[in-house]
Amino acid sequence: MRRRGFIAGLGAAAASAAAWPLAALAQQPALPVVGLISGGALDNNTSNLAAYRAGLGETGYVEGQNLAVEYHWLEGQFDRLPLLVADLVRRRVAVIATPAGVAAALAAKAATATIPIVFGVNDNPVRLGLVASLARPGGNLTGMNFFAQEVVSKRFGLLHELVPKANRVAVLINPGNLVASETALREVQDAARAIGVPIDILKASTMGEIEASFATMAREKVEALFVSGDSYLHSRGAQISTLANSHGIATSFAERALVAAGGLMAYGADIADMWRQVGLYTGQIIKGAKPTDLPVVQSTRFEFVINLQTARALGIDVPATLLATADQVIE
Repeated sequence: MRRRGFIAGLGAAAASAAAWPLAALAQQPALPVVGLISGGALDNNTSNLAAYRAGLGETGYVEGQNLAVEYHWLEGQFDRLPLLVADLVRRRVAVIATPAGVAAALAAKAATATIPIVFGVNDNPVRLGLVASLARPGGNLTGMNFFAQEVVSKRFGLLHELVPKANRVAVLINPGNLVASETALREVQDAARAIGVPIDILKASTMGEIEASFATMAREKVEALFVSGDSYLHSRGAQISTLANSHGIATSFAERALVAAGGLMAYGADIADMWRQVGLYTGQIIKGAKPTDLPVVQSTRFEFVINLQTARALGIDVPATLLATADQVIE
């Protein structure tokens, strides 16, 4: 009897010890959750994601330790936004982050007036109706404006300097990202009109439509392509560059990474820095800061990048003046 009692006591003690970790785990507070939405794809945003995490780290947050991040990569499927944002609002995430996404920022703003939203947008957020002013956002949104639309004129001008003899220039936009596409189209039409270059507008929101656009360009003998600053089209940068190079078409992008993937040139803001800023503001808000007290940051770092190897393959002689002003020349 004594032996059985001793064994029973050991069993009870073991069960009690096993229960301790579970009990302690149950008492731990849940980690704050960030819902991050991007119009692009994960495999094209690895460096941007590292920058976002670096921004979080500046405020003391490390994903998986004291913060949870849910990533939602739309891959151009912007029709998913209403249900996706509604789900994040229903679950009351701590912050909704929308780097590089006008459509996502607008959808989030329409869905909630209480959950903080940190955006990265390529157009004026006051004009978009996201904030009351840059200095005092005045609501539950703040973030960064990286001026992709405002630099369209200069980017188009640089493309024209690289291929001055191009008689036909195509502009590729994503009709699925309506607000950003309309703004980009308006800006590039103004830039083309000022230079006196005719443009052809092509639309693509899937891989198949991108291929069809190049078939059209080949038939129309297009010599240069201006790709709008859309997150999905940029996520297809490798596909676009490969097709363009095979058809002898010069390309202009808004992000440096796409020149490294084979594009001819890029001019635009430092996108990784924008992701870092979105991460920084995300962490500050989780710590207790209010979006209305965090002014909208504006990009001050712009990059002009030329892929000299692509230029040679296309038979383009890059003017020495452009090589001298480029921030980076990829040999």
